Order: sequence, then C-alpha cells, then structure tokens
Amino acid sequence: MTKNILNQFISNRANGIKSFAVLIDPDKTDTSTCLQLIRNCVENKVDFFFVGGSLITGNTMGQVIKLIKTHTSIPVVLFPGSNLHIDMSADAILFLSLISGRNPDFLIGQHVISAPILKKSSLEILPTGYILIDSGKQTTVSYMSNTTPIPYDKPEIAACTAMAGEMLGLKLMYLDAGSGAQRAISSKMILNVRKSVDVPLIVGGGIRSANEAHEAIVAGADTIVIGNGIEINPGLLAEVSEKIDDFNKAKI
Repeated sequence: MTKNILNQFISNRANGIKSFAVLIDPDKTDTSTCLQLIRNCVENKVDFFFVGGSLITGNTMGQVIKLIKTHTSIPVVLFPGSNLHIDMSADAILFLSLISGRNPDFLIGQHVISAPILKKSSLEILPTGYILIDSGKQTTVSYMSNTTPIPYDKPEIAACTAMAGEMLGLKLMYLDAGSGAQRAISSKMILNVRKSVDVPLIVGGGIRSANEAHEAIVAGADTIVIGNGIEINPGLLAEVSEKIDDFNKAKI
C-alpha cells in the first residue's frame, strides 16, 4: 500500500512546512453549507480534510466525502470515533490510539475489530497517537471514550505520553482539546511535546483565532486542525490560512 499522505506529513515536517486541516463533522453540516466550505477551503489552500467525529448519528459521511471528491483533489482523511466510522471512499484514516487514556477499547480494542476491514481496503493507514488535553470542560470525545484528559498545566505528562507512543512505533501525534473546547492547547504544552518526539505533530481543538493558530505553529505544531472555530467564525479559515502561508514563505 502506498504511503503518500503519511509521506506528505513526514516531508512537511522535515522541511519545516506547516499544513492546515479542516475538520468536518458530518452531523453538523448540510449539502449547501458543506459545498461553500469546500469552495472556501480550495480558495484558501487547505491541505487536508479530516472527516468524522466522536459521535455520528446520521448517515451522511459518504455524502460529505463524495462532495469533497467531486469538487476538489484535497486528500480526505477519516477521523473516526469508532470502528463504525469507516468509509472506503476516503483516501486515508487516522488509526487513532488514545494513548492519553487508560480505556483498552480505545487503545487497541476498536482497532482489532476494524483491522481486517482496513486490511482489505485501499485506505492509507496513518498510525496516530491520540492525546486528549483538558480544555476547561468535558468534551464529547472524553465522555464517549470514558477517559480523563491530560491536565492543561501538565506538559511533562503529555511529552512523556507522546514519547512512549513514538517508541511504540506510532507515526503521527495528535494533541486535541476536543470539539467545542473552551481554550486551545497551550504553547508550552505543544513545545514540550515537540521537543520530546520527532514524528509530525497535529494540534487541534479550541483554536478560535489566527493568533492562536500562529502561536501553535511557532511552538512546534506541524498541522493545525480547525472545525468548530470555522462554524462560529467563517472568516477564521482565511485568517489561519494566511498565517500558515506567511510562516511557510518565511521559511523559503
């Protein structure tokens, strides 16, 4: 199986290039809204679409992916909340192991069930250490996974968790404050994790301004993920894209 998307993450990391992913929750969009978002993402040079969520109650994931595929060539990466959230029409899947928690179902249990299905698919598998960070309130992902996030002010725990995940062979690290987070992950937390691992670092949750996104990439995030922030402020998409583009141009 090719590893085009993983290689893109790794190459960007090696070259100091930051990327931008937009998270689409199929339950929180309709066709018209989704189409407008896709057009905005193309215009603002978004690098990845992450599609999924902790709880998906509808049957629209395939429709969302089809819309993306029809109107753009931007890679579609599944962001699954469980083994039920697999759609073969995507390009890749974040194979998330919730290493910040101690619930075996989200460390390995869900993976055992989905492994034979994914083995037969054409989806690129992205082994990802998923690390939840406290955001000031309980989020859907912490509730659904029955896990306790790492305290907001304990960067050393996050760093050691990421370190262990890298030693176990995980290829990406994902620091997430969760959907609807009250605050973004601190620069100190991101910096500590960045110093502890060499793999690409994805950061999302609670980013509601271009300055917060900029602080995250300066601290060491390789990919910024925004979902709810764009729903609240549609202009945030262009603002974050501009910050990332400016940062990348300065590297040239």
